[in-house]
Amino acid sequence: MTRQPALFFGHGSPMNALGGSYADAWRELGRAIGRPEGMVMVSAHWETDGPAVTAQPEPETIHDFGGFPAELHAMQYPAPGSPELASRVAALTGAAPTTEWGLDHGTWSVMAHVWPEADVPIIQLSLDRRLDARGHFELARRLTALRDEGVVIAGSGDFVHNLRTWKRAGGEPYAWATQFNEAVKAALVRGDDDALIDWVGLAEDAQLSVPTDEHFLPLLYVAAQRLPGDDVSFFNDVIEGGSISMTGVRIG
Repeated sequence: MTRQPALFFGHGSPMNALGGSYADAWRELGRAIGRPEGMVMVSAHWETDGPAVTAQPEPETIHDFGGFPAELHAMQYPAPGSPELASRVAALTGAAPTTEWGLDHGTWSVMAHVWPEADVPIIQLSLDRRLDARGHFELARRLTALRDEGVVIAGSGDFVHNLRTWKRAGGEPYAWATQFNEAVKAALVRGDDDALIDWVGLAEDAQLSVPTDEHFLPLLYVAAQRLPGDDVSFFNDVIEGGSISMTGVRIG
């Protein structure tokens, strides 16, 4: 069975579900990958006390946002789940299977373009609030074997995610945002996992880029999948509105 890549998506606004240049790159990525056996997604938008994994055969499309157009709120992404894959992940990580979550917008707003036919089984693994960054990385390492079972391991968030400084009308990236984004990319290229785990030391004013860590932590689940010989590449390498990084990562 072909080893599948690990992917990180800078997902940005839910509005990206409706299309645009980022969606074009996501569609191209989906065509390049083809149809894997399944995906395990770690989204910035699902945090729990203790790890959990979605286990229902038909996960709900969760509209976990407000104030957006009716067209977006009506959008559905009916990808199947996989109780079997959920059981495998639970055995590897100790995550508790649950049917009380589904696919949140960190997942479906992107996957609606990667696999628009919604025919790839997707499960979500939560971010355990009890873990520090190293704990997340070590948990993620337990998933690596799944890549050789035809499963894509993915994360969805943003390297740089500061909504307080975001410029609604757009504009040039803040210098600190560019510096941090480039430092993260450089650490990924050189395989410096410790630098990613200790992200506060990656660049001056790093905490402006990561004021809260839920959008950064999914990246660690992807970085942890790197195996000898894996290439690292980037897509949608743009900082939007000054302080939201759309940068995506492909490992392998």
